[in-house]
Amino acid sequence: MDINKHKLVVVVGSVREGRFGPVVGSWVAEQARRHGGFEVEVVDLADIDIPLTLPAESPKYAGDSYPRPAGMAALTSALAGADAFVVVTPEYNHSYPASLKAAIDWHFTQWTAKPVAFVSYGGAAGGRHAVLHLENVLTELHAVTIRDGLAFPNYFTAWRDGQPLDDAAPGYAKTLLEQLAWWAGALRTARAAAPYPA
Repeated sequence: MDINKHKLVVVVGSVREGRFGPVVGSWVAEQARRHGGFEVEVVDLADIDIPLTLPAESPKYAGDSYPRPAGMAALTSALAGADAFVVVTPEYNHSYPASLKAAIDWHFTQWTAKPVAFVSYGGAAGGRHAVLHLENVLTELHAVTIRDGLAFPNYFTAWRDGQPLDDAAPGYAKTLLEQLAWWAGALRTARAAAPYPA
């Protein structure tokens, strides 16, 4: 890994049939690679076994001994190794998908003292209700949420051939990534200097 770059994990949160998430996730990853400050990994939750039934003990206190299914090892490793995250989410009934909540709940320290940005898509609201809920959840896990997210209203008419039709979208993505890179560097330095007092 290039020590001058931050490890960015792009999480595609929807597992729904016919989902649009992989298209958005690929575009976000492309923008991050063009930015130049990140090594990018895309994690698609549809590829991972994420049970809804959780062990009795909290992952916050169990640490590395938390009994996760073997099929979740790649997800856990990616989250643990990340310096920053972009969560790509649709909006279902004014919130985010159960698959994303389950993936978050199976982990705790992997999110702690790391920045998270959001790229959402949906109908008229562009997934913004989902992001508001995610900000609350990830703040509870001591993650740092990035203010300037990116939302795509009416995505079904606003994209063509894997690209958003809005010419301003890459500029908004650059702002998001600049803020994410700043926080990734600041928090990586802080974590190296002293353990986070969670």
